[in-house]
Amino acid sequence: MANYYTDNKELKFHLDHPLMEKIVRLKERNFTEKEAFEYAPMDHEDAMDNFDKVLEVVGEICGDLVGPNAESIDAEGPQVVDGHVVYARGTAENIEALNKAGLMGMSLPRKYGGLNFPIVPYIMAADVVSRADAGFVNIWGLQDCAETINEFASEEQKEKYLTRVCNGDTMAMDLTEPDAGSDLQAVQLKAVYDEQSGKWILNGVKRFITNGDGHISLVLARSEPGTKDGRGLSMFIYDKNDGGVTVRRIEHKMGIIGSPTCELVFKDAPAELVGSRKMGLIKYVMALMNGARLGIAAQSVGVSEAAYREALAYAKERMQFGKAIMRFPAVYEMLSNMKAKLDASRTLLYETARFVDVYKTYMHIAEERKLEKEERDEMKKYQRLADIYTPLVKGMSSEYSNQLAYDAVQIHGGSGFMKDYPVERIYRDARITSIYEGTTQLQVVAAIRGVTTGAYLNQIRVYEAEKVSPELEHLRRTLIILTDEYEQAVNKVLATEDNEFIDFHARRLVEMAGNIIMSYLLVLDSNRDAMFAKSAKNYIRIAKAQVKAHAEFIRTSDLSDLGSYKYEMQ
Repeated sequence: MANYYTDNKELKFHLDHPLMEKIVRLKERNFTEKEAFEYAPMDHEDAMDNFDKVLEVVGEICGDLVGPNAESIDAEGPQVVDGHVVYARGTAENIEALNKAGLMGMSLPRKYGGLNFPIVPYIMAADVVSRADAGFVNIWGLQDCAETINEFASEEQKEKYLTRVCNGDTMAMDLTEPDAGSDLQAVQLKAVYDEQSGKWILNGVKRFITNGDGHISLVLARSEPGTKDGRGLSMFIYDKNDGGVTVRRIEHKMGIIGSPTCELVFKDAPAELVGSRKMGLIKYVMALMNGARLGIAAQSVGVSEAAYREALAYAKERMQFGKAIMRFPAVYEMLSNMKAKLDASRTLLYETARFVDVYKTYMHIAEERKLEKEERDEMKKYQRLADIYTPLVKGMSSEYSNQLAYDAVQIHGGSGFMKDYPVERIYRDARITSIYEGTTQLQVVAAIRGVTTGAYLNQIRVYEAEKVSPELEHLRRTLIILTDEYEQAVNKVLATEDNEFIDFHARRLVEMAGNIIMSYLLVLDSNRDAMFAKSAKNYIRIAKAQVKAHAEFIRTSDLSDLGSYKYEMQ
């Protein structure tokens, strides 16, 4: 079978990005970890070799097991038995294989049994697993919830729970409720402190909880009686071993069927407070959601990869009018655009992951010692970039995964509508990526800050200043012109000083910034390796059409236009 890592040379390219040297050095504390752990890398080359070998194991398991199991898992699905989840047979096999390979706790510190990997190789593993089965990554990938425990929990809690995650325990984040979806301020699950047991007791209902019957859960609950907003919410750790939570049902979903999405009933369930009271939503959920959104971006890229490969393989094999359909312009243009969007999504994913890596590592170092001024400034710089890139990559890559899945079915024609081909499942799996962990519309709400503060434009100027080969100069000039159009559109919208007008154009402005950023990243990738040249050229054509269309729409609009778009309630 195929190895889903080694058969994708783009992954190795992104793993070898120049910034990785800095990331690895920081993560390994200048390679002093070797003093405490004999299996820690001696130098950068040793660390990169380790990442490469582990990802090769991930790729092998995905090619040999996770991918082949995907169809049977989709057909069988999980069940509720005596108030708890029983996974599909294939899911249980997948979990066992990845656990045996030691692939839980990839980014967690070695002292808890983790691999101490940076975010980049962990996200790369999620990318690979998602290509094999987008539903399964929602079980394996939720180990990133452990990062929140690592950042905010007590040392005793870290020792207790992170060790278990590294040994294979699964996780869940219990946030949403029947009356509190994206509006988490409305959470009502009640947490009351029990003096006798020294634990918090949880009562209420949670809904739409991914892998809701996981071993360890992070639960958002109302700890302050009489409150109605986010200031009354705290974060708790619930241990399935303590009992008190039952699965009322597993949602009957369109896609990602192997991933149990649960409705949970908490009845006197004991739990432990994470960090400080009242900071659950304000601080901890924000960190948790940012990690989850990066994970969904990786899932989206993996789905896009699967969709593209299925479409390409079918187009090569399907004969019509005496030749393979990929030789028809209507089909080969679709495939070229699919590849360009896939490469654009992936380069934005790993750029974002690198930003997160630098600032998160500095944050952990700051707990060990005082940072130098230069280090503090660098941490703040990368945190700002991570904050604006995370919603951008989640929004853009999830929309593209839906587009690629749609195009893959279209290339298959009537066959793509049948369950005989994987694209039918991929199409259904893709749909959720632009909905959960915040819809695309909510990502725009978060990303618009990058527009209004000028942060996207500043970073575009950084890319613009990079030297490229003469062969790529014409692409850079095209992007300079598009950037000017973007800047003019931003200035026009902001000049109105009308928040509703800004919100009305927010998605257009964010997409313009995203298209230009992704185009620049592809040009810079092409500067390092010519294999991206075609995608860069094709994607810039796509970006040019999109940016110019949005620019023209904004140029010809004014405040009076808002009325024609408002839905009148009768």
